[in-house]
Amino acid sequence: MRASADMHERTFDRLREIVYSTGGISLSDRKEALVSARVGRRMRTLGITGYDDYLMYLEDHNDEVVGLLDAVSTNVTSFFREPHHFEYLGEAVNDWYADGQRRFRFWSAACSTGEEPYSLAMVLKEALPYPDVDVRILATDISTEVLATCEQAIYDGRRMAPVPVDLRHRWFSARGRGEDATWEPKDRLRDMVVFRRMNLSAPPFPMSGPLDAIFCRNVMIYFDDAVRRRLLAEAHRLLRPGGFFFVGHAESLAGMLSELKYVRPSIYRKA
Repeated sequence: MRASADMHERTFDRLREIVYSTGGISLSDRKEALVSARVGRRMRTLGITGYDDYLMYLEDHNDEVVGLLDAVSTNVTSFFREPHHFEYLGEAVNDWYADGQRRFRFWSAACSTGEEPYSLAMVLKEALPYPDVDVRILATDISTEVLATCEQAIYDGRRMAPVPVDLRHRWFSARGRGEDATWEPKDRLRDMVVFRRMNLSAPPFPMSGPLDAIFCRNVMIYFDDAVRRRLLAEAHRLLRPGGFFFVGHAESLAGMLSELKYVRPSIYRKA
């Protein structure tokens, strides 16, 4: 079976081997058309006309694996996606502050184009409006393209639609007016977040923790069980006792033999 009209099966198989070994992303046979289309766009950028020629280029240029992973990565996100997670965490940090905690650390593990960590930053600013708190968010992704968007942090009106108007004006600055306006996070929001490239399939990760919460949502669906277990073990190491691990609403840790304890659907806690 051929991966597409123009891609040999052996080429597709080798590409998905490289994607799995370097990014932990498991591509099934059903992803043939997706890989063909996305790699095709990458080839046009490089001026390469054949899939076999691209594979040869990839094998000869180690740094091109980043371009391949950028091409095949799926980045779907929005501000305040799965809002019950943010509501739950906002209540939790209020309790932690009342108990005397003043230092807070969070990780957006697959931050895509930045809407998740900036949503988290807004929630934390609203929940912890105190001068004596130290709050930081680490936001990571495997894609260099989306991280560049994060650093630029310019969002159009369509992408800002889920952000309530009061929060939008409190934490973002507008450029332009009306439908053509774009929005950028204000410095006091932007300064909370640090963006880094990270491969979630390659622990141990270069931070020591402890973390209060990890958002790892809608990313483990692209991993097989072996990669998931390594990721969960590392998340358990990094979380402090009582810290939370958030996954996507369609994800579950059932059967993963994780030490993280179920709290409610898509929310887990380190005992």
